Amino acid sequence: MSALQAALEDAQTRIDTEVGVSNWILVDQPMIDQFATVTHDEQWIHIDPDRAAAETPFGGTIAHGFLTLSLASRFAYDCFAMLPGQTMGINYGMNKLRFLKPVVAGSRLRGRFTLKRVSAKSATQLLRENRLTIEIEGEETPALIADWLGLAVFED
Repeated sequence: MSALQAALEDAQTRIDTEVGVSNWILVDQPMIDQFATVTHDEQWIHIDPDRAAAETPFGGTIAHGFLTLSLASRFAYDCFAMLPGQTMGINYGMNKLRFLKPVVAGSRLRGRFTLKRVSAKSATQLLRENRLTIEIEGEETPALIADWLGLAVFED
């Protein structure tokens, strides 16, 4: 049996189960400011703490939605090891993405992954779809949910 076939059979037994929970990451104002600079998205709700405290219902600045989403790679790093025979992993995109709650500066986030689907895309590629929920510490509503696709590439 090939490494891909073994990984596929194992993954099929894990459909609809939680496959990982990441470590917490602090999203502070310096991180938000750096993201604003890199992406040229310097809207005041992200980078002006005094104005955001006075003029928004959030009590301060909030992280960019795409900053929150960009942490998905780090959360995945905490949760997924390379499979036997796997040579690399490739981000394949999203099937669904919803931003549910703003992330206030100073919040801690973590990712929670549940395997939704798995299939062989080719003789060397395993396609996995995980529901990613990015949780905000102390909040019932998550920051976002996404159905994230990833390719596990195996030796030929």
